[in-house]
Amino acid sequence: MALVFCAYKKGEKNATTIHVMMSALEQVHMAPQSIDDKLSEKIFDLYLKRLDYSKKFLLKSDVEMLSKKYRHDIDDEINRGTFEFFEESDRISEDRIKETESYYKDILSKPFDFTINENVETDGLKLKFCNSKEDLKEQWRKSLKEQVLSRLSSQMDVQEKAKEQKDTSVKVLSIAQMEEDARKKTMKTYDDYFKRMSQWDKAERFGAYLNCIANTYDPHTEFFPPKEKEEFDIQMSGQFEGIGAQLQEKDGQIKVVDIVPGSASYRQGQLKAGDIILKVAQGKDEPVDIANMRFDKVVSLIRGKKGTEVRLTVKKPDASISVISIIRDKVVTEATFARSFILNDHNKKVGYILLPGFYSDMNRSGGRSCAEDVKKEVLKLKAENVDGIVIDLRNNGGGFLEEVIKMGGLFIDKGPIVQVRGKGNFTREHDDPNSGSIYDGPLAIMVNTNSASASEILAAAMQDYKRAVIVGGKSTFGKGTVQNFFNLDDALNGNDESLKPLGSVKITIQKFYRISGGSTQLRGVIPDVILPDPYSELETGEKDQDYPMPYDEIQAAKYTLSNSFNLASILSKSEKRTAKSNAFNLIRQQAIKIKNQKDKSIVNLNLEAFRAEQKAKKEENKKFEAISTPIAGLEIIPVKRELSNDAVNDSTYIAQDKERIKALKKDNYLYETMQIIEDMKK
Repeated sequence: MALVFCAYKKGEKNATTIHVMMSALEQVHMAPQSIDDKLSEKIFDLYLKRLDYSKKFLLKSDVEMLSKKYRHDIDDEINRGTFEFFEESDRISEDRIKETESYYKDILSKPFDFTINENVETDGLKLKFCNSKEDLKEQWRKSLKEQVLSRLSSQMDVQEKAKEQKDTSVKVLSIAQMEEDARKKTMKTYDDYFKRMSQWDKAERFGAYLNCIANTYDPHTEFFPPKEKEEFDIQMSGQFEGIGAQLQEKDGQIKVVDIVPGSASYRQGQLKAGDIILKVAQGKDEPVDIANMRFDKVVSLIRGKKGTEVRLTVKKPDASISVISIIRDKVVTEATFARSFILNDHNKKVGYILLPGFYSDMNRSGGRSCAEDVKKEVLKLKAENVDGIVIDLRNNGGGFLEEVIKMGGLFIDKGPIVQVRGKGNFTREHDDPNSGSIYDGPLAIMVNTNSASASEILAAAMQDYKRAVIVGGKSTFGKGTVQNFFNLDDALNGNDESLKPLGSVKITIQKFYRISGGSTQLRGVIPDVILPDPYSELETGEKDQDYPMPYDEIQAAKYTLSNSFNLASILSKSEKRTAKSNAFNLIRQQAIKIKNQKDKSIVNLNLEAFRAEQKAKKEENKKFEAISTPIAGLEIIPVKRELSNDAVNDSTYIAQDKERIKALKKDNYLYETMQIIEDMKK
């Protein structure tokens, strides 16, 4: 779609960029907003939240002044092509950063007293802006003390373990010496942190401001400066050497969104979707704190040559901190393709298809299509006379609409797969393009809270047709929208060539709806069989994002039910099995523990009390290790694939299969889904 506009102020790049972006949002976004005081409030709140998420720089008086002057003026600035709010907030922020830079140096120059009983709040959302510079410095003191305490405690653990194992390679230090070392390392961390802050130029800060404006339309509408768009394309292509993790920046934090199957992160096994990366170290070098670091800089720190080590300090969803060592490797694109296995357990023989994403040959240049690949795998499994088939869409973030439509058609005779509504409430049904199905036996689809977009479309369609049993946690992600990229340079005329490059904007253009009429937006897909989930007590998914689009419904399409199984009987049997399962009972306990730990964001700064709490957590976590023990009697055999002439790649695939099999043998969710297939067969 061509964007129609003219440059707002000739020669002024920032004014032109925002005018083009707002024109694109008005013309293309499926639910454009009025540029008024309501939009101004949303932009103000979101930008202030991201500008100082940890409440360590701005004072209460700064926020009150900015609110009074600009909370209802940003819409007028957009119309004028001016940026008074950005300029003023940016100036204040720079001044406060310079002032606070002296705080950490003074605080860390003296030893901390860890015998004092005091606490610190570590959740930025729960903190309030400080009333004075004295209060702000005290907030910095407690925060720095907590970081030194954490380092000190970790070093004490290392030393105690060395003593137990009589490891003389670890030098024995006094608590005072370890405390001094912890302060020096924390000092180095903040030296680097403030240095990076000073290198964040104004153009990049302006890009972050424009992204806040775009994000007020919905979480998936985003502004990309030229460099960030390049990084996005690299991530999407997967053609690089690194760890194989998809990252997202939110509120100044870098969050792991997905792990590429078969990648270095996948094989290492500890880094998970939902983890927040706090620090990055190159091998044994001192970790670099990445708080508020530019996204592309974080990616460049994590990415690196094959065979080199990167150490990530991450915060888990339960608020625990882990250091994860990963040896970088080539991110093998093949690992993202569909792969099938045969699951044997006594007299049960079930086909299993892992589908990490809905990929497509966009240019029709002989590339892979996930619908065609799944079709091939289904036919292979049918030839093996399996009792049923499981399709695993867990952690599948979606992909191409055309592929999910074709894939849904593999399992029904004919009919609609999904409905789509765009701007102006124009609704269209997308039907199975081919009559007849290739498989009509027992079918189960596995999902979790990270199953999104196209994954939700397939699960919803099969659920509405009663063609498959959907198995998973309380709900899928709830992303029921589709986006397209628009290069803002394409809208410039010949006289404005000097302004390039402006960047790109990713815009939500449509919404998905189930054939039964309901949207997958916010609510996601609620599985037929809901299994215990470690994160079931947390608010996750689309509804946890800022300014998500609402749930709504349209008229149901016409379709014919398959109705080939007794869901009530299947559900009853599954509930009885999971009630007796030690693993699932532990997962239920784990969910409560994770919720309690997330809510408990206040840290005790007394060394003895802190270490007692850490020890208690470690002891409690030991009982959950039983969840990950291999399941007795379960055999997993990879279905034969066509190997290439590249022996190196073939050995990589074999290694990937071994790692997958190792993980699947510990997968209680998969094992229960096997039993559900058996119940469907009966």
